[in-house]
Amino acid sequence: MFLPAEMKAIVAETPGDADRLRLIRRPMPKPGEGELLVRIAAAGVNRPDILQREGNYGPPPGASDILGLELAGEVVGKGPGDTGPWKVGDKLCALVAGGGYAEYCTVPAPQCLPVPRGLDLVEAAAMPETFFTVWTNVFERAALKPGESILIHGGSSGIGTTAIQLAHVHGAKVMATAGGPEKVAACRALGADRSIDYKAEDFVTAVKDFTGDRGIDVILDMVGGDYIARNLKCLAREGRLVQIAFLKGSKVELDLMPLMLKRQTLTGSTLRARPVAEKGAIAVQLKDRVWPWVEAGRVKPVIHRSFPLAAAADAHRLLEEGRHIGKIVLTVG
Repeated sequence: MFLPAEMKAIVAETPGDADRLRLIRRPMPKPGEGELLVRIAAAGVNRPDILQREGNYGPPPGASDILGLELAGEVVGKGPGDTGPWKVGDKLCALVAGGGYAEYCTVPAPQCLPVPRGLDLVEAAAMPETFFTVWTNVFERAALKPGESILIHGGSSGIGTTAIQLAHVHGAKVMATAGGPEKVAACRALGADRSIDYKAEDFVTAVKDFTGDRGIDVILDMVGGDYIARNLKCLAREGRLVQIAFLKGSKVELDLMPLMLKRQTLTGSTLRARPVAEKGAIAVQLKDRVWPWVEAGRVKPVIHRSFPLAAAADAHRLLEEGRHIGKIVLTVG
């Protein structure tokens, strides 16, 4: 198979706004041991990409400085000595620590998943970052059980639309916050039993009414700031709050007495810098537990809009404006 010596890629050469993104040429990456070389068809756009562009979320040691944490495409090469199941020509989607905004990328084989039956490569590219994140935080860290209740902040985001669907299919009672009637309606359509317009309602009061003053079992939060104390106020006894981002800030002052009295858990995680083996273990769980739901049509990535790779700056602007519902994707080629 002919492979070019160079490829197109998107980088932020200096930190700043979306105008700092540049389409450049880079040497073709070479897969190392345990890696695959993938010709990218599409790549998801995520808020951590914006943080990296701004200079606030650098890639882990050894990772590419090219933006992009998820992709879908075709295997066109394998690292030395590879005897794994992936073959040249296979279609896959993958979680990466960087490198998705490009024509080619090297990917650790354990972080790859087959494209679910019934989905195309653009849809598959919108899945890894959000599905890995939701699975490890909601189902592993928070251990959400069927019949329990969950509150998902940012319900119309990529993370939110994924979490609503997975929690609903899992048999949980789902609440979600979103901004405005259109986004509230989208959350309901995806499976939220109660969708809260945070611009018009107090989610603490809504949780109290929805649960009959019992409180919510699990909260998935990406807002932080003053939401943290309010989240703890919402939690039931033995409730679990999982923090995955801090749009309103990471530093807060808390009264921990309610947490102690109600035996609550406050936890959180990041994904990008975790070892390949840990990400691979999440991939196995997704393939075994979640991919059947996707292939049965019970869960599907929600894509708001796609842009060509060269228009990555426009994709970032749309994400920053917050008008989208679901994911934004870059198409390559």
